Amino acid sequence: MTRTITRSYDNYETASAVVENLEAAGISGSDISVVGRDERAKDSNAAEGAGIGAGVGGAAGLLAGLGILAIPGVGPVVAAGWLAATAAGAVAGAAAGGLVGSLTSAGLSEEDANYHAETVRRGGTVVSVKAADEHAATVESIMDGASPIDRDSRLAQYRAEGWNRFDEKAEPYKSTVI
Repeated sequence: MTRTITRSYDNYETASAVVENLEAAGISGSDISVVGRDERAKDSNAAEGAGIGAGVGGAAGLLAGLGILAIPGVGPVVAAGWLAATAAGAVAGAAAGGLVGSLTSAGLSEEDANYHAETVRRGGTVVSVKAADEHAATVESIMDGASPIDRDSRLAQYRAEGWNRFDEKAEPYKSTVI
């Protein structure tokens, strides 16, 4: 049996380290996805962003194939893996759902998918792994050991600000923190 394990991180650097640790533990890059905000992505054109992996992080494995993808409601993100390919296909085909649809197709609940998409919109990075049962504990240990965002606390914060779900028609998030 395979299940999808997904965590959000406040920054790309932490997520990048998680991906590298997963690969070092023997998790195939084809089972790992990363979608997130990185300052270098906003300065790049999505059409020019394919293959920026060595410049943004990781010269080998999944991160070497990192590219830039523009997601409605999020803006430009760095992305690699099956989740990025699914989201890119939805965007290119103007299919409904984008990142949220990709996450729910991977088995996440609607609430979790909206949370992760909003976290990316606000500057975070999502790492998602398709893990066989025998690898799930290792994947969770690596992902949780990197201090992912506390989902419940962050959802409470978002809701206190009036948020109730990811809106792909919204303008990309502009932080008010200086």
